[in-house]
Amino acid sequence: MFEFLRKLWDLARPYRNRLLAGIALGVIGGLFEPLVISTVVFVYGAVFPSAGQSPSALVSGAPSWLRDWLVSAQQAVVQGVALHKGAAALLVGLVPLVVILRGVFTYFNVYLLQWAAIRTITSLRIRLFAHLMSLSANFFNGVRTGELMSRVMSDTTALQNIISNATPVMVKDPVTLVSLLAYVLWRAPRLTLLSLAVIPICVVPVLVYNRKVRRSARELQAQAANLGDVMAEAFSGYRVVKAYNLEQKVVERFRLIASRFIGHYMRMLRSMEIPGPLLESVGAIGVGLVLLYLLVESGARPTGSDFLAIVLSIFAMYRPLKNLARLYNTLEQARAASARVFELLSAVNDIQEPVEPKPLRAGGAAIEFDGVSFSYDGTPVLQDITLTIQPGQFIALVGASGAGKTTLANLLLRFYDPQHGAVRIGGTDIRAVATRELREQIAAVTQETIIFNETLQDNIQLGRPGAPKEDIIAAARHAYAYDFILKTPEGFGTPAGEKGVLLSGGQRQRIAIARAILRNAPILILDEATSALDSESERAVQAALDQLTRGRTTICIAHRLSTIQKADLIVVLDQGRVVETGTHAALMDRKGVYYKLYALQFAQAGNGSQELERM
Repeated sequence: MFEFLRKLWDLARPYRNRLLAGIALGVIGGLFEPLVISTVVFVYGAVFPSAGQSPSALVSGAPSWLRDWLVSAQQAVVQGVALHKGAAALLVGLVPLVVILRGVFTYFNVYLLQWAAIRTITSLRIRLFAHLMSLSANFFNGVRTGELMSRVMSDTTALQNIISNATPVMVKDPVTLVSLLAYVLWRAPRLTLLSLAVIPICVVPVLVYNRKVRRSARELQAQAANLGDVMAEAFSGYRVVKAYNLEQKVVERFRLIASRFIGHYMRMLRSMEIPGPLLESVGAIGVGLVLLYLLVESGARPTGSDFLAIVLSIFAMYRPLKNLARLYNTLEQARAASARVFELLSAVNDIQEPVEPKPLRAGGAAIEFDGVSFSYDGTPVLQDITLTIQPGQFIALVGASGAGKTTLANLLLRFYDPQHGAVRIGGTDIRAVATRELREQIAAVTQETIIFNETLQDNIQLGRPGAPKEDIIAAARHAYAYDFILKTPEGFGTPAGEKGVLLSGGQRQRIAIARAILRNAPILILDEATSALDSESERAVQAALDQLTRGRTTICIAHRLSTIQKADLIVVLDQGRVVETGTHAALMDRKGVYYKLYALQFAQAGNGSQELERM
């Protein structure tokens, strides 16, 4: 637990001044509890003195020098109250004054702690999100989107509650409890000890329930992540859900996880709430014991002020005692949540940045794959790939699904590092280059076009942030996107919708191509950029791609072999190995793997059959 609190303090350290000020105000606020009770007792005794009661009875436990001064002051007050009703009203006004002061200190205590808490957690969320964005593609292959969202938002909220809500309990409530206890021990030590003698009875059940919290706290956070995962999948895949009438199945899955969440939540609730009634019941028993004692005790009984002080103080102890009983459960829940957060923060990026990065000039430079081998979780994907791409060449990567085409492009972008061999640009190993500089010199257009929920202009401008409007318009024209953009309600200012839902497939691709044109990178990767389009959209996109590939080294991954017949070099991959290279005509003459792939696509079409016969 100490290690957890230390990490929490490290997070809050940048805001320590206001955090410490809030804690100090909490300590002062805790001292106001016995002050309120003592004020009420003092005013009551002064305005309504008991028959035959000496003024010194109210302050009998004070040191002699202080008692003499307080007795003199009290006598003057009592005499003034007896003679002047206005003095009585002013004296009674002390009670709301003290309560108002307590409220002021409590307000600033809560305000400063909340101020520090929300900034601490927001900084943590930003740090966590930035760290996740810095991790490699390999990390995201093994985690669920909903779980990541839950850790960034829900788990950090539990930490926020510790700073804003549990800190006052850890600081203010012990001070309140100790000061109240000291006050009643000073007023009536024997009766106080008698009333508190039964408190240990409730310690055992509290400890029993606290042990049950640990497992439930971990499971509660895990089920919250599962709920987020189900929602993320259902919302992003709503088309499939509706097309296959899966609404009921998805809802049932959500309901099942939600019921598990409820079960763990109720266990947590029972563990947090049962100690409260136990403490109140035990406290009431303590007061009852005091009354029984006074009935059978033949000696001097406490004055009305003393008894009022004892009863008010005992019942005032209920709130801090209940809060402290709940504190362990709150800390356990937050520790379970923080473990998941700190686990993410400790995740190491397997793509290491070079200590002294080398500059890279990709324009006019050859790309070389030198003996590259790569595996996913021990499964070989690429084996001993040796390939040189000359500057300005248009090369096509073809092969069956799973042959390693996209993986080869991912290695060039350094989403992954090869286990063996090296990828070089202009003779420089890309592992010696800063990843940011590397990726600034590569543009990519993929089959799964990512369009953000921003305006069309903003989506194009992602290719080169800060680019002037004239360059954005020029890129849209070259991508054959300008005309359809002008037909939208707000032109370049039209929102694209989440994932570009307000655009057609061809329009999304042309926006992505405009983005790549605006980037003006010397290396271009086309990953099946037209495979999901209809014929009309494909013609428009292909025309835009012809504009984009001019003067650039282009690596094209394609299933539609008709789009790569003019490639300078076609590289055929099979089970992670390069099995053939050459132009379309040369590979067709060879009648090898490429010829078979071509035959599978075009043998049934009339023009395809005629070409095969000519070959």
